[in-house]
Amino acid sequence: MSSSTDPDHFFQTKLKNAEVIVSGAADASIIVWNVQTAERLHVLKGHARGILDLAVDPDTYDHNNIPADSVQQAVVFSAGSDREIRRWRISLEQAEQVDPETPLLVHETSVYALRFDDDGDLWTASADGTAKCLSRFQNFQPDTTIQHDDYVRAVALEEVGGYVITAGRSEDVKVWDRGSGELIKTFDGHYEEISGLVMLQQRCVSVGIDGTVRLWDLRPETLGNAREHSKKRSEKLETSDEASSVRQEDESEHVGLTEEEERELDELMHEDN
Repeated sequence: MSSSTDPDHFFQTKLKNAEVIVSGAADASIIVWNVQTAERLHVLKGHARGILDLAVDPDTYDHNNIPADSVQQAVVFSAGSDREIRRWRISLEQAEQVDPETPLLVHETSVYALRFDDDGDLWTASADGTAKCLSRFQNFQPDTTIQHDDYVRAVALEEVGGYVITAGRSEDVKVWDRGSGELIKTFDGHYEEISGLVMLQQRCVSVGIDGTVRLWDLRPETLGNAREHSKKRSEKLETSDEASSVRQEDESEHVGLTEEEERELDELMHEDN
């Protein structure tokens, strides 16, 4: 299978038991491919600038409840550097944009990432320095905004503990309480921008342009006292003399990859080999 443009983002799924790939590229196009025949089924246009992420709406396409050969169509969300989030209804026979005149405009600039949570709400990450939860019951308008000091490149969800994980140009991985929006923990380790996050059960993998992949433990025994520590840290930072000792405490709590975690990550990365 070949394309005239290199896809920046893609995913593989099934429609009527046929494997398809949906890809988005810097030329602002979205292409739907038939994997078996290498046929280009649809070319979708609507964004003014490059596609930065794609996500399937789980409310309309759920492998756990619908047999793969019974799925007729999927709704796909796309995000671009034009700050728009658009929706597409895709089947093997046709594809169309949903409400083309009214894309979702919830960010000031580029939208880097789209992630659905288990409730069907859509989480976004943007260059405007925010991550947002777009509520399905409010027609995908924001009901939670998490503010950052710089670009947010990635967002992930840890459903067991109810955490939202974000990362980006700030070079650290932040863990937030999903319900309150409170910052629970900040993990330091990368020394350049973080470009991606992937969840592995209750652990989060971060990918940085510093050329490293790092694994962070989000289990309760690791984060259980984080709220209490966060409050104590804020109190200590009230005086400049104590700020230095707080920074030293944070450095001593740095979580990198242990030998055991490196082996586990290596096994996960080579499972399919």
